[in-house]
Amino acid sequence: MKYVKKLEKPPRTTLKRTLVVFLGNAIGIALIGMFGLGVTVDYLDDIALLVIFISIINAILWPLLTRILLPFFVLTFGVGSLIINGLLLEIFAPLFNITIQGYAIILAPLSMAFVTTVLSALVTIDDDSAYYRSVLRDAKKKRKGEIKDYPGLIIIEIDGLAYDVLCEAIEKGYMPTVKALIENESHTLRKWETDLSSQTGASQAGILHGNNNDITAFRWIEKQNGNQMMQCSGVSKVKKIEERISDGNGLLADDGASRSNLFSGDTDNVIFTFSKILNLRKLYNKAWFSVFSNPSNFARIITLFIGEMGLEIISQIKHKVKDIRPRINRGIAYIPTRAATNVFMREINTYTLIGDMMIGDVDVAYSTYLGYDEIAHHSGVRDDDSWRALKGMDRQIKRLIEANRYCPREYLFVIQSDHGQTNGATFKQRYGESFEEFVKSLLPQDMHMFAKMSSNEDHYAESFLPFSKKNDDLVEEGEEQELGDSEVVVLASGNLAMIYLTQWSERLTYEEMNEFFPDLIPGIINNEYIGFIVVRSSQHGDMAIGKNGIYYLDSDEIEGENPLEGFGKNIARHIRRNSSFKYTPDILVNSFYDHEKDEVCAFEELVGSHGGAGGSQTEPFILYPSDWNISSDEIVGAESIYKILKGNLKKLKEDSIDDK
Repeated sequence: MKYVKKLEKPPRTTLKRTLVVFLGNAIGIALIGMFGLGVTVDYLDDIALLVIFISIINAILWPLLTRILLPFFVLTFGVGSLIINGLLLEIFAPLFNITIQGYAIILAPLSMAFVTTVLSALVTIDDDSAYYRSVLRDAKKKRKGEIKDYPGLIIIEIDGLAYDVLCEAIEKGYMPTVKALIENESHTLRKWETDLSSQTGASQAGILHGNNNDITAFRWIEKQNGNQMMQCSGVSKVKKIEERISDGNGLLADDGASRSNLFSGDTDNVIFTFSKILNLRKLYNKAWFSVFSNPSNFARIITLFIGEMGLEIISQIKHKVKDIRPRINRGIAYIPTRAATNVFMREINTYTLIGDMMIGDVDVAYSTYLGYDEIAHHSGVRDDDSWRALKGMDRQIKRLIEANRYCPREYLFVIQSDHGQTNGATFKQRYGESFEEFVKSLLPQDMHMFAKMSSNEDHYAESFLPFSKKNDDLVEEGEEQELGDSEVVVLASGNLAMIYLTQWSERLTYEEMNEFFPDLIPGIINNEYIGFIVVRSSQHGDMAIGKNGIYYLDSDEIEGENPLEGFGKNIARHIRRNSSFKYTPDILVNSFYDHEKDEVCAFEELVGSHGGAGGSQTEPFILYPSDWNISSDEIVGAESIYKILKGNLKKLKEDSIDDK
């Protein structure tokens, strides 16, 4: 029973914390009354009495209400908890000569949470003890049986964080918790290398299922399937991809839990997991109790959400005033998107993981934190916004490690990323026209083109609403007909672009394309912002072609200058594998990479990008327990991460058997 701990009880809430909560709630109600928003108060001391009374009522009733109404809270994405909280205030307020009605039913709980959050920050209180106690009480009832005698594993993915950026964040003091794990030698930090497709779809398929075959890029055309367009987003498409790659032995197949991932890892214990999100039964999960265990939890999340929106507004103004470059037009719609990824999803992940740990039944949980990746796309890899996101991420890791103290079973932690990002002005900003417009200029004018250049759904920017029609197929009204009528399709995945000539049902050869479209390949290669293209020759097999040389991939011979120089020592290996996939395009295009400036140019409008080769986008990290037996050989490909994690999970169980 080496890993079954004597349960350490969470400490009692401090007097300081109690006073802050009391003052925050009282001031919050008073503010709503002061602004005439639905609260009527005669005497301020009545508010104090109401707050004390409601605190007692919540302590008695809220756990019961949460158990009964949890499906309602979940299906309303938390708004239901605000309504119930407000209704309790409305019902009991008249006992203290206070009236709460109308919009105040929602505004009062939000105001109470807002003031409490601000006061907690001002007096530097970071006390989750009351929350831990409430979750732990419920966890004892949910635990299925005896506490397991081997450790569980929590895998935290920080989406889009490159190894070198992590090291810089640690050096700058933004991630003290991660720094402590490395310095006390409990964990080992390693760099690993993605496949050619350096994006979440390919990486998570490899990590969670051990198989990312035929995932050419974020989005691709399947000529063999009637020119169907597939992509690593959209609930129906992701479901279909998982069916293709899964063999039932995913990373999370045995007592696993998936939290905010693209794929499930073959578990049914899922929350916000795209491949299974269409199943409403799977949307409701008892792990949500840890989110709503305290009546103020969700109101606090909404408060932080609104605060994050404010930070984004300030950031957009700051970038324009200071003329920070490269810069894109983020727009109004991005403001709530940033808050959703960097606050809402972040908090849901942490709360539910803590619940999983305190129950102790889950052997392995995998959770993706999306905030940094989303912000780096729009603000830049090393922008102040991005550093702030990493600072907030470090606090989540600290909360999880702190919660481990109160869990009956020990949990180990792995922190990793699925890819990095590389900065740079976009192709359109540099060249003056979009890549699809450039390609069209090299083809006969009467050819019908379909282009889909945004791949940011990979990062939930356009796909956060899981049940919208747009999200499901990512083809807007009229585009499906346009795709069907097209003779050439151009797609983008960061600084990687795909060109499909869809009049032909098979992949065209280099010789055929030169015969049919003599200006196309020379025009692309000679563009100053293109690094190399990949085509298949009937005479030489796969070739990577640059401005001044050709790399014959089948024979490993180079003619002239090496077009792959500067893209990593394994780049030829990655291209060979990608070119063997079923749906590799007729022409695969990778942008240039400026080593001195550490810049690429994305074919979509993003500041920080990933999806192809060049710079830190292909260099994520893994931070794992130092006593794990892992080869010192370089870690190449997402499937290698699956093998590392799956192998060590198996060993944790085997070691517990040997100890008996």
